Amino acid sequence: MLFRSFGSAAFIDLFLNLQHTRKGRRKPPLHWTTPHPPVHPPHVPTLIDAADKLRKALRPLTFPDPVSHTYNPLDYAWERHCDYLERFGKGPKRVLLLGMNPGPFGMAQTGVPFGEIPAVRDWMGISGPVGKPEPEHPKRPITGFACERSEVSGRRLWGLFAEKFPVPEDFFADHLVTNYCPLVWMKDTGANLTPDKIPADAMKPVSEACTAHLRTVIELLDPQYLIGVGAYAENQLAAVAEELGSQAAVGRILHPSPASPAANRDWAGTASKQLQIGRASCRERV
Repeated sequence: MLFRSFGSAAFIDLFLNLQHTRKGRRKPPLHWTTPHPPVHPPHVPTLIDAADKLRKALRPLTFPDPVSHTYNPLDYAWERHCDYLERFGKGPKRVLLLGMNPGPFGMAQTGVPFGEIPAVRDWMGISGPVGKPEPEHPKRPITGFACERSEVSGRRLWGLFAEKFPVPEDFFADHLVTNYCPLVWMKDTGANLTPDKIPADAMKPVSEACTAHLRTVIELLDPQYLIGVGAYAENQLAAVAEELGSQAAVGRILHPSPASPAANRDWAGTASKQLQIGRASCRERV
């Protein structure tokens, strides 16, 4: 009944500081061991990490004339871009297709490369709110999935893949489409500006950031084929593949832009043949 007269704290104190054993010798105090903190596995970089690093690197850049406005959909459409990468970007991939930069009615609206809205919404199953760039060009408003204009390049590109792969997961199991650069440049008239129309000194930090991002994408996905959608993208892939010592084959398909007369003559048929012949006429790297 002795211990009943002690509170729980007093009992513990008595037990831990008991001075004598039955033989009258001191008993060493008990030692409590602190459990080791849990060991967490190291973070494995993802395409979302790489895209986040890219958008942060591009965020502070400014551009001289003839650039009036610059949009970065990795900022204002970030959630939708993450949806795309989270759903379809987990590697490895056998084929990486690379575009140049977003069009005003595709990725600029949806955050998805070549992001023609019906393809993104109805085939990929991606939709949701999209923010606004700051500042926004009055002639190039961002309305997200409410945009009623069509991105012809995206309609052609995704239309071809959706025809071949009615279930998007079947396509993305081996393929991924991305862009070399996520920025959209416009003149004061609202006309689109391609990267080759931007002054070279202003493009240098853009190229450095975008090339570093492409390098990371290739390292993460480890593709066997690097396919440029157009010559510009093919050149970027070839340069990075050589730098990395990649054994991937590099090639291109015809760009689906309506500005290209060749693309307006059965682009889907031409691109299909290019993809079938040596996987887009790829140059095997040695």
